[in-house]
Formats: sequence, structure tokens, C-alpha cells
Amino acid sequence: MSPAAPHSHDYSEDMLVEQPAIALFESLGWETGNLYAEWTGSSSSEGRQAQQDVVLEGRLRVALSKLNPDLPSDAINLAVEELARDRSKLLPVNANQEVYRLLKDGVPVSVTDEHGHNTLKVARVIDWGNVEENDFFLASQFWVKGDYHTRRTDLLGFVNGIPLLFVELKATHKTLKAAYDDNLTDYRTVIPQLFTYNGALMLSNGSQTVVGSTFSPWEHLFEWKRINDEGEKGVVSLETAIRGIGEPSRLLDIVENFTVFEDVAGGVIKKIAKNHQYLGVNKAIAEVWRTKDRPKDQAGRLGVFWHTQGSGKSLSMVFFAQKILRKIPGNWTFVIVTDRNELDEQIYKTFAATGAVGEVEAHATSGAHLKQLLSEDHRYVFTLIQKFGTKKGEVYPQLSDRQDIIVITDEAHRSQYDTLAMNMRTALPNAAFLGFTGTPLMAGEEKTKEVFGDYISVYDFGQSIADGATVPLYYENRIPEMQLINDNLNEDMAALLEEAELDEEQERKVEQVFAREYHLITREDRLEAIAKDLVNHFVGRGYQGKAMLVCIDKATAVRMYNKVQDHWKTYLAELKAQLAKAPKEQQEELQHKIQVMTSTDMAVVVSQGQNEVKELADKGLDIIPHRKRMNEENLGEKFKDSKDPLRLVFVCAMCIFRPIVTAHSV
Repeated sequence: MSPAAPHSHDYSEDMLVEQPAIALFESLGWETGNLYAEWTGSSSSEGRQAQQDVVLEGRLRVALSKLNPDLPSDAINLAVEELARDRSKLLPVNANQEVYRLLKDGVPVSVTDEHGHNTLKVARVIDWGNVEENDFFLASQFWVKGDYHTRRTDLLGFVNGIPLLFVELKATHKTLKAAYDDNLTDYRTVIPQLFTYNGALMLSNGSQTVVGSTFSPWEHLFEWKRINDEGEKGVVSLETAIRGIGEPSRLLDIVENFTVFEDVAGGVIKKIAKNHQYLGVNKAIAEVWRTKDRPKDQAGRLGVFWHTQGSGKSLSMVFFAQKILRKIPGNWTFVIVTDRNELDEQIYKTFAATGAVGEVEAHATSGAHLKQLLSEDHRYVFTLIQKFGTKKGEVYPQLSDRQDIIVITDEAHRSQYDTLAMNMRTALPNAAFLGFTGTPLMAGEEKTKEVFGDYISVYDFGQSIADGATVPLYYENRIPEMQLINDNLNEDMAALLEEAELDEEQERKVEQVFAREYHLITREDRLEAIAKDLVNHFVGRGYQGKAMLVCIDKATAVRMYNKVQDHWKTYLAELKAQLAKAPKEQQEELQHKIQVMTSTDMAVVVSQGQNEVKELADKGLDIIPHRKRMNEENLGEKFKDSKDPLRLVFVCAMCIFRPIVTAHSV
């Protein structure tokens, strides 16, 4: 490491944060160098032609020659030119995605043989499988010139001359938000070419550290608390983050296997795995390695992947499947099984939006279509478990005896055993099974472990709250109370719902069996009391959050929406009347409540059903305006967006709607 050069950083930042960080990187196998004086004299000590350049072409050229010994020097030069060329006219995320593909897949170059024939070859930029074959260089005090200003970065991690890791350090008394607002945001604007190549970010003041993808907004940066296993006690520190993502093999793993570019409305979003996703998926991958050579006719049980709701299970599935395709030999097929149309569509869209799947035909539309897909060779097959159904007395046929099929089942303990699970096993006797769930296995669900195996990864609600990935859920007993005569109501209801596949006919069955309870629960005076209480509680609870009202059925959800709207208007009118007479010291609080109530949006979010218009109309309710809004707007995403005014949703207990924030139960 070259001797430290004078710079404007204060003593505490350099000695207490930066120098220990550099020493830790060095201990992990990085070559380090202080480039404060890189431009002393007429040229760069790292071979840069200008301070605008962010690729260390000398190191890149050496690495390309080493990794591609069969390519002539002209081809190496072409690869360097393609990687280093100006991409400023592209949107930053698009430029980053373009470079990312070159890093992962290689750079196409034209090679001319002795007969003058041109052949297209691919120049490898990084050896993903042999970490030690790459050049890891950590530069401190690296100068970069933009169009109008020059900036000096704290630490940049170069892999084969490509700046993949950005580290911004602040003094221990400075906040991380200052590092984001004052430094990172400025760098993204002033020296955008640096982020064309970036794979991951790290911001730290020594005691607090967050990481994220290249263009993460502040609220999407996250802590990296655990290094090897999710069972470790979480420690937030710069050392944990450096060991967790800066260790060379882990950095390459994150860049190669835990990075996606997701197509969304309005463009592309780059995402990298969070700490729990990275650790959990790699544990599942280890199970695939362990069981892949199991004896014929022995179904694999990869285990149960319990990551709490809202922790990104769909993306974890993408990371899992894509890494297997890259890293484990085999002609792999993944069968993604759910038991809800909404869930099926959500997971399929995640795979499609991230580019993992492009086959429209891989989405089973019927039981017959499913059998056809499983008999063919597809990388992915998406299906509802109900499509494994058979007529009474019919035996499900064996469709494939391959061992390189992995069945990934979401919400594994809901309905995936008994007949349908047996049919899956019959169809795919040598497949391996992996269960994903957002809730823990409960007593009586031991059959889940018989099908999938034991837990392999656990990221529970408590860990998610501690990590800031999930907001806390508080339960407060509210009025009105009801006395239950049936002491076994919960067990009876659970048994019926277990049998029900949540279609319209079975919803009616539940209503019929519990007709007496239903009429008590949905009594007009009771619903009025709950609606009034909800409005008072929502406005007066002391913080501006979001809420979900879970109702027994669709009709009650629509009815409660109407009742809450009425009580909302009454309460708002009362506040305005109070404001007109209130003393000055009370006016600010009243004005805030009025502003919250005036700006708050609310909506009904329930699944579609046949004859829903007539059935609700018969009960004096109009579902049409609600259905129109559900079809035209992505209400789930709006509700999850903390800044969106959609703060209150009315859902049916029979419907699937994931982003629980606060639940009032009807």
C-alpha cells in the first residue's frame, strides 16, 4: 500500500474509519493503494488517460489477456474499448444494465483468422467461478472529473479494473443520511460515469453501515448484519458489512447471482439481495448440491424456506432458480406451484419482469396443459396446485422421472398435502421439493415436513422488524365484544378453511355452516360501532400510518367501506367545527388531523368472482366502481408505498392481500 497522502478529511474520519476499513479489505485479499497523488506529474500512476476515466484500463487489459489466452491483442483492445466507451446518452440505470450484461456474459469481439475470415468470439471480463483468478484493487482517495466539477471518492473496489464497489465513509459523529444527501447524491449527478459500472454501494460512519444497489433511494438502503448464517446475532458495523459483501468471493456472488434489473411501469429498477435473502438462498442452494446425486426413485426434500411476509419471497425464488441454472450442472426445470390466482400471477410477473423467464407457454392454463408442459422440456412451469387434481377414482399419471426437476411451492402448508401433494409426487417421483412460506408451521402441520423437509432458512417477523424490513404489527383489542357459545369455533373454522380452496362455492359453504355466527358478526349495529371506532382510532392513534380492515367476506368489505366513509365525513365535519372555535394552541393539531383526513384515500381490494355484481346487488351493494378501480390501478403497490395517500384498504379474509400494516378485524 502506498504511503498516506495529505487530504482534507478530518483526523477522526481518516484514522478511526477509513484506515481500519482499508486494513480490513487488505486482510481479505485486496491490493490497496492511496491514489490522492495519482496525477503527480504528467500522467496517472494507474494508467488513466484522463480524470474522467473510471476504468483502470491497464488492469483491465492484463485481466482480459489472462482470462482469454486464445484471443489476439486486437480483440483484447476491442473488448477494452467496448467496456470503457461513453454511455452518457443512456439513462444511468440502462447504462449500468448494459455494462452488467457484458461483465456477466462477456464482450462479443470479432477475430480475423489467417485466411481473412471473421469469427465472433466472447471475451470473458471476470472469472466468476475462480475468484482467485481476478484482480482485486481497493483505491482510496480516487479523483474523478465530471463535466463541471471534480470529486474525490473515499474507497472504490476495482475488479479487473472495473469499479464494482463504492464505499463512502463519514466521521463517527456524522449521520449516514449526510453521507447519502451530501456525497452519494452529489456524486451520482456530478460524476455519473462512475455508477455506470457499479455493482453495490456501502455508506458508513464506522458504527452504522448500510448497503444497497447502485441507484437505491435512501429508504431502500439496508443493513448487512450477518456474515455466514441468519442464526448469528445481528451486528451493525462497518466490519460486518465489509466481511459480508466486500470479501472477494461474496462480492462476486452478489454481483453475479443476487442482482436483477426489474422492468416496472416507467422504466427499470436495479435490485440486489438483502442480507436474509442472500444467506437463505445460499442455504437452499447447498441443499440442492447435497441431494442432487441421491439414489433414483428417492424424492428430494430440500426443506422449508420460512421468510416472513413482505421479505421478498418472490425475488428469493428468482435468485435461487437463476443461481442453480448458472452454477449446478443439469438440465434443470423449476415447477412453481401456488394455490391462488393472485399469487400465481404475482410470482410469474416477478420472474418475467426480471428476465428470468420469457416463455408465455410456461404458464399452465389447465390441468391438461400442465401435463403437457411437465412432459416437455421447459426451464420454468408455473401452475396452481389445483391443476394437479383428478376425478374421483382416477390415478394421476407419471409425467417425468427426471431428477433435475425442483418443485417450488409457495405457502407450503396451506393445501399442498393430501391428494394434490400425492399427485405431484406421482407425476414427478424423482423431483426435489422446496417449500416457501411467510408464516411458521403450526401444530398439526407436520405433514409439511414429510413433503418438504425441515426448515432450511428462517427469517421471522421479529428479525424482519429488527432489520427495518417490516413495520411492527401491534394488536389492540377493540370494541365491540361478542360472546361465543361454540367453544370449538376456531377449530371448526380452521378445518373448513383447510378444506376450502377459497373459490366462490366454498365461500358460500363457509357462510352456510356458520350462518348463525355470520349474522351475528355482520349485524348492522355491530358494523356501525366498528366503523365509528375505526375512524376515531385511525385519526387519533398518534401517528400517520396505514391500515387494513379485514372482513369476513366481500359484501362486508364493501359495506364497511360505505360505513367508514359516512363516519369519516361526520368526524371531519366535527373537526372543522371545532377548529372554528378552538384556541390558538389547539389549532395546529386540529389542522393536521383535518389535513390527514382530507388527503387520505381508501379502497376496497378483493379478488374477482363469478356473478359478484348480482350477488352484491342483491345485498344492496355496488361492487362495480370498486372493481373498476381495482382493474385500473395497482392498489397493492400504492398501499405499500409509504408516500401514497392510499392509507386504508378493506379486504376480504378469503382474498389474498399481502402488505399487512395494521389490522382491524371484523
